[in-house]
Amino acid sequence: MGAGHGQGLHRPGDTPVHRLPPHCKLVAVLCFVLAVVSTPREAIWAFGMYAVLLTAVAALARIPPGFLLKRLLIEIPFVAFALLMPFVVPGEETTVLGLRLSLPGLWGAWNILAKGTLGVAASVILASTTELRALLLGLQRLRLPPLLVQIASFMIRYGDVITDEMRRMSIARRSRGFEARGVRHWRVLAASAGALFIRSYERGERVHLAMVSRGYTGAMPLIDEVPASRAQWSSAAALPVCALAVCLLGWWTR
Repeated sequence: MGAGHGQGLHRPGDTPVHRLPPHCKLVAVLCFVLAVVSTPREAIWAFGMYAVLLTAVAALARIPPGFLLKRLLIEIPFVAFALLMPFVVPGEETTVLGLRLSLPGLWGAWNILAKGTLGVAASVILASTTELRALLLGLQRLRLPPLLVQIASFMIRYGDVITDEMRRMSIARRSRGFEARGVRHWRVLAASAGALFIRSYERGERVHLAMVSRGYTGAMPLIDEVPASRAQWSSAAALPVCALAVCLLGWWTR
């Protein structure tokens, strides 16, 4: 259960990036994103350097450019919001291709697009080189609150179960001649959503009782120990250290 939730992003491989322990990669990506977010938006060249760093990591992990670009489409809503900013943000204006655009809006749009795209790209690379189960183990090893890790684990494990339940309910509705065509049918869809919630809640109770009967006391055991050597930590630190240097230089040359 839950195996299908990571196959779209994860690409099995035996590269140096794949072999790094998950908690090392999580810390590296977090520190990289913090460096990117802390960079002044006026340092345009710095964001180009960040893109070069991510490209190098993707090449080392043997992630095809098309695979990476396709999964960057998830940020389209943020792109649409950013493109509106030059038209709605008040302030000094300039003319671009015959259009009156706000300078603060242009800088704001650039800030969102640059930092958002780099953050999403780093996350995609992380997900492409690390299985979901390994990510959860990494979070557990980093001492994230156990309850949060367990909630995320159950979401992944039983997401396919809930999706399959929704599919069966949809088939049952269609077999009775139902087809949602307008507002008049929202009542049926709302009733279906309520029934799905009740079934999911009851399933959760049964799973919890089964776990308690097997000795569950509120904490999941750490089955797979994934220790990291000093060399692995050093390898993972290469990306955020380079990003930090770029960030500091960006503030220095601002």
